[in-house]
Amino acid sequence: MAKAPTPPPAAAEAPAPAPKRSKKLLILLIAGVVVVALLAAAVVGLLLMKKSQSADADAEEAPAVATVDLNKPPTFVPMDPFVVNLAPAEGERYLQVVMALRVADAKTGENLKAFMPEIRHQINLLLSSKLPSELSTMEGREALAEEIVRRTNGVLGTPPAKTGDGKSAAPAGPIQAVLFNSFIIQ
Repeated sequence: MAKAPTPPPAAAEAPAPAPKRSKKLLILLIAGVVVVALLAAAVVGLLLMKKSQSADADAEEAPAVATVDLNKPPTFVPMDPFVVNLAPAEGERYLQVVMALRVADAKTGENLKAFMPEIRHQINLLLSSKLPSELSTMEGREALAEEIVRRTNGVLGTPPAKTGDGKSAAPAGPIQAVLFNSFIIQ
């Protein structure tokens, strides 16, 4: 019996050599992916730097906010209402104000009772010297509150501090702030 010749196995199993063109395409594809990844990383880095710079700028622009110790809440001393005639230069007008004083602690609030007649006198003098136009703006009312703080601390023996421009600054005395509950000009 004659056997049929069999083809050589090496020729059937050997893979065909890859064309050189696919290697170049693979290298270009990998290089393109690397370039895109580097560009994406650069954009993300720039955005993060810009965000941190704007956050720093916002932090610099925002005024420092005093933290409140909730274990020791502030003490407020309510005052009786004030009704005064305003300075007559702009016509006959009067002012009705209800306010409270924020003080350092409860003990200071209790001690204010002894000084209340003199404190009320100083506030009455100050209020009656104002013109309606001076008190009609928010800035005017804030300036009035600061002046009341200076005068009431002066009554309590705390001298007003001087600023660099020679003007009086609010002292760090027992009266910390004046809060207006009602402010009516008629």
